[in-house]
Amino acid sequence: MALPLLEGMLRAGEAKTELPRRMCCVFFPFGVAMPKDNTPEREWGWFPTGEGRDYQLTNPLQPLKKLRDQFTVFGGLSHPKGRKLGGHDTGDTFLTGSDLAGSQFTNSISIDQYAAVTLGEKTRFPSLTLSSDGGVGEPTRSTTLSFSRDGRPIPALASPKQIFGRLFGKEEGEAAKAVRHRLENSASMLDLVLEHSKSLKLRLGKRDQEKLDDYLSSVRAVEQRVEKSQQWLDIPKPDIDPATIDLAVDQKAPKEYLRAMYDLMFLAFQTDTTRLATYMIGQVAGATTIANAFPACIGLSGNWHGLAHGAGKAGGQERLGKFDQFLAEQLAHFLSKLAEAEEGDGSLLDRTLVLYGSSNSRTHQNRNYPLLLAGGSKLGLRHGQYLRCDEDTPLANLYVTMLDRLGVPVQAFADSTGEMSELFG
Repeated sequence: MALPLLEGMLRAGEAKTELPRRMCCVFFPFGVAMPKDNTPEREWGWFPTGEGRDYQLTNPLQPLKKLRDQFTVFGGLSHPKGRKLGGHDTGDTFLTGSDLAGSQFTNSISIDQYAAVTLGEKTRFPSLTLSSDGGVGEPTRSTTLSFSRDGRPIPALASPKQIFGRLFGKEEGEAAKAVRHRLENSASMLDLVLEHSKSLKLRLGKRDQEKLDDYLSSVRAVEQRVEKSQQWLDIPKPDIDPATIDLAVDQKAPKEYLRAMYDLMFLAFQTDTTRLATYMIGQVAGATTIANAFPACIGLSGNWHGLAHGAGKAGGQERLGKFDQFLAEQLAHFLSKLAEAEEGDGSLLDRTLVLYGSSNSRTHQNRNYPLLLAGGSKLGLRHGQYLRCDEDTPLANLYVTMLDRLGVPVQAFADSTGEMSELFG
């Protein structure tokens, strides 16, 4: 089992009294069950009944009941710029709030990468990007939640075995020498590219110079990653027994797969290997996402996309609600592990923000995102409530609040208009 973060593990120069602040963002596609009020199926609606601190959890979020005081449910929030996009186009902007309308599909930085500028230097990996599909996908159908400061998608990892190897795998002997040699060669090649570009730029027109500048920005980003990797070469990775996680599991066993992905993020946080993680359970492009087959694991016929579209049919809200409940069970597993892991004067969850939600309410409707924020009680957040927000409140206001609680300098993010004071204790 992994050791918790001990004061002796903190890097030189870090204040021993300053415990890590972390953030995890989890996304699911196709919206949730939203039956009408005063109907028999209302108990299967994702959103609670009532509001404020007197709200009542419905069936889909009942798995989180024991953690009620450690999370807030939101209603009414969305990205205003996302409302004019197609229902299958909003996964790309869930953590960016960008405007992808038009033909350019130009995205902006995601909240995790924004935070990584401040928090990423303190850990071996600045951030951890995961998805069930892996890779980057295509514009408006991305298979990753994370985007660089230039709006470029950051490839996501999907294999538990590969993720474990990246985080905790050991290179020894000749293998370690090979890694060091490869990094040294990469650094030398990058130096050559940057040196040769100086003379090339003088011979280019203005538009080509701009394109070259964009390219060189990417090269410098790679150079920084190589330098960071070299700095950590002589620092041992945490000693984690691979038998503690089912690394052979894949997406064909959804429950076990989701548990493995959540467990890997937990271990990454517990060992302070990273302080930022994103996980896209499924992308929004209908039948092309691997997660489309997940509902079968609890005996639901058809696929996830079809389940969401069929919510308006007889019994459809209950069927979708049962799958929403299944997903909440896996989230509860993750949050419970964070809450049970002691750290300083509290738990890992007390200094970890976990955002969970979708960019659709009903499938294809890009308003009133189903959202839940857990953790951060030691960061000044007050939970145990259902906040029904005005539609004029942009989701980015929540993001600014989260960044501020993480200690990340921020005045605004995307189209934010301020912080959400309702969350402060």
